[in-house]
Amino acid sequence: MGIGPGDPSLLTLAAVKAIKTSEVIAYPVARPNTHNRMAAKIADRWIRQDHQHLPLLFPMVDEAETRQRAWTIAAYTLQDLVAHGKRVVLLCEGDSSLFATCSYVLIALRHYWPDCLCDVIPGISSVSAAAAIGLWPLALQRDHLLICPCPDTPEELEFELDEAKARGRVLALLKLGHRWDWVQPILKQRLLLSQALFAEKVGWPEQHVRPAENIPASRRPYFSLLLIRQTWPDVLP
Repeated sequence: MGIGPGDPSLLTLAAVKAIKTSEVIAYPVARPNTHNRMAAKIADRWIRQDHQHLPLLFPMVDEAETRQRAWTIAAYTLQDLVAHGKRVVLLCEGDSSLFATCSYVLIALRHYWPDCLCDVIPGISSVSAAAAIGLWPLALQRDHLLICPCPDTPEELEFELDEAKARGRVLALLKLGHRWDWVQPILKQRLLLSQALFAEKVGWPEQHVRPAENIPASRRPYFSLLLIRQTWPDVLP
């Protein structure tokens, strides 16, 4: 269930209803016994004392086997609760189908327990929220929109920028983080900083959403993104 990027007021009515009518609130954590429960914090005002809390461990590692094991264990845990008649929601930051951990859990559930009753509730993505906060048109008329993780190398970014310019494509680069220290100079060289929107920790009290030209080259938090527009439609007000 998508609960938006951070601002509790961005939860949909469907998400709030699902929380209120559930018995178990499941949410992801990156480490055992951690207090960093971002998804649970977003939905905190609707979580009751009688709700059962269920932190599910999803380690942020590159090793495929570790991630697959975590998804399978989470799916088994949720399926077991549903099989015993419990109403369970799995909270997911942003949208539940866009680079979302719960997507992998859903795939595992559908694979191992195809009869397990599941509903997916969409949420507002950080990309949509950042564009709205920054008064930044995300896509217009026949624009293409590419949402993807930020490339890992300058060469890959240069290629994506060239492709985007040729195709009238708006880029939404997620997980910008430490890459901003070399991404910023590339955009500066191409005179694109004034046409790009930088956002980090969208929806949280410490959020920054501002033109990219106001953000110096440096390492930024993991939850940061960049919107880049190189062309505009021919017909505008």
